[in-house]
Amino acid sequence: MGQPRDAGQNPDPGDKRVRRMLHNAWRFGFIALAWSLTRSVVWLKNHLAINRWLGADMRVIGLRLWSIAWLVFVWILLWGTISWANVITGLVVAIGVVTILPLPRVAVEGRIHILPMIALTIRLVVEFFISSAQVAWLAIRPGRQPMGAVLRARVHIKSDMVLTLAVDYLNLVPGTMVVEIDHRRRLLYVHVIDVSSPQQVERFYSMLTRTEQLFISAFERDDEWRPSPYHGIDDEFGVTARHMSPGSEDVHQ
Repeated sequence: MGQPRDAGQNPDPGDKRVRRMLHNAWRFGFIALAWSLTRSVVWLKNHLAINRWLGADMRVIGLRLWSIAWLVFVWILLWGTISWANVITGLVVAIGVVTILPLPRVAVEGRIHILPMIALTIRLVVEFFISSAQVAWLAIRPGRQPMGAVLRARVHIKSDMVLTLAVDYLNLVPGTMVVEIDHRRRLLYVHVIDVSSPQQVERFYSMLTRTEQLFISAFERDDEWRPSPYHGIDDEFGVTARHMSPGSEDVHQ
């Protein structure tokens, strides 16, 4: 009897043929997949205008990507499990939300400075406790009720986003509430709970000036700020501050 053939040294021609066919199929499949993916990317670029959807400015693109990441995070929190399925599904849902239900474009201008922002946060906490004590004392002190009024003040904050943050700051401080905003002339109408004396009025304006300076230092320094393509896009009738008459420069009443 002859010795058995070693399969490792003398492979069956049929096995070699199958391996060659599988290898060729894998190569052709990879090429077809790469070609289809390339055509899909080109089609998306030509038809969906990815650059226009994300934004032309890097800061706007960063804000859009941050919105998508936040929606994905909320989606994962809703399901309560971190998995690739939830991440991919959340990404699809987030892209669908920002595409089908887009929010108005936000003019992202200036840069964030960490140290002034920390100082602004500390200032908010201090103002919160001081104003809370003052409001509590006004509520329990004997005598007549404090006289409140709406004061008008002009701010030099240029960005609508930073102006919104400043308004939120004033609304969080007890004793003050912004009741109206004139975006074009940068005027704030603020209800102050106690203006019984000129000193109280001056105290409010001093607090507002310090707050404004902190916001400018933290978010929109003059040497770094540049207007966004969406800056002033919602102004009524396209009227800007330079068209206003000198009589509109009143600081307060």
